[in-house]
Amino acid sequence: MKVAILNAGTGWHTDDLCRALDERGHTGVVRPYESLVARLGAPRRTVGLSSGDASLFDVDAVLARIIPGGSLEQIIYRVNALHWLEQRGLLVINSPRAIERTVDKFYTTALLQEAGLPVPETVVCEGPVDAMAAVQAMGDVVIKPIFGSMGHGLVRVSDPDVAFRVVQSLEQLRTVFYVQRTVDHGGRDIRVFIVGGFVLGAIERIAPDGDWRTNIARGGTARPFTLPPEWEQLALRAAAVVGTDYAGVDLLPCRDGRVFVLEINGIPGWRGLQKATGLDVAGALVDHLVSRVRSPRITTAAGSQA
Repeated sequence: MKVAILNAGTGWHTDDLCRALDERGHTGVVRPYESLVARLGAPRRTVGLSSGDASLFDVDAVLARIIPGGSLEQIIYRVNALHWLEQRGLLVINSPRAIERTVDKFYTTALLQEAGLPVPETVVCEGPVDAMAAVQAMGDVVIKPIFGSMGHGLVRVSDPDVAFRVVQSLEQLRTVFYVQRTVDHGGRDIRVFIVGGFVLGAIERIAPDGDWRTNIARGGTARPFTLPPEWEQLALRAAAVVGTDYAGVDLLPCRDGRVFVLEINGIPGWRGLQKATGLDVAGALVDHLVSRVRSPRITTAAGSQA
């Protein structure tokens, strides 16, 4: 089996995926999104690779590792190319539909709420007046970019004057304001890694001293965590809402006993999880991908049949 891994370049995760593929007798081909070339109106319509490789229809599946940053046109083209490949019968994991649902924090949070899952109080708007009204109503908030990961761009504010300066600065960038009430989580959250509708493993992430962000990329530490059954079901329901084959679901336990679904990462990293638990995450991903190729009607995390 040959699998195309679309990424911004090579790195630890692509190396790990290629290792897992090779151990199982398969081949991984890592290429950047910039190498995608669509040929239309010709006798054989294809989406190929500019490096001279064969058409992507000559591979058995595509694993979309990330959607790298770029212009609006570039991002729309990349996602629509994945849609076209999928519509023509090629397995794409995660599906472009799932990626679209999880890359935008607003859309993810809205879908989770509509499904009846607990999410923190959040206001999303474009106007600075509305953003400031949300800050003043909630008091202690986190302002986040709706696109982004690993804790980049998060600002926690409780002082109205500081919040005003932050909102003014962001307004110059023509940003969308994602204002979320701060949850008293004691400097910890839970990352649940789900593959094929099952929990592969979970870690508890602890914020470094003096910080409230638990992201491992920003100095947080991780240790294995055994999920209570109700937390496991909460994470599985969240992944099903957005239709992911694999996902990192972030649960935020409060000091008062409530548990919120904070985010769903549709293209999650797993280096911290693997280091803390010893799990072969890439191996589990490859096994699931192979099962999807060989049994195309396998039930996905969304509960639908491909």
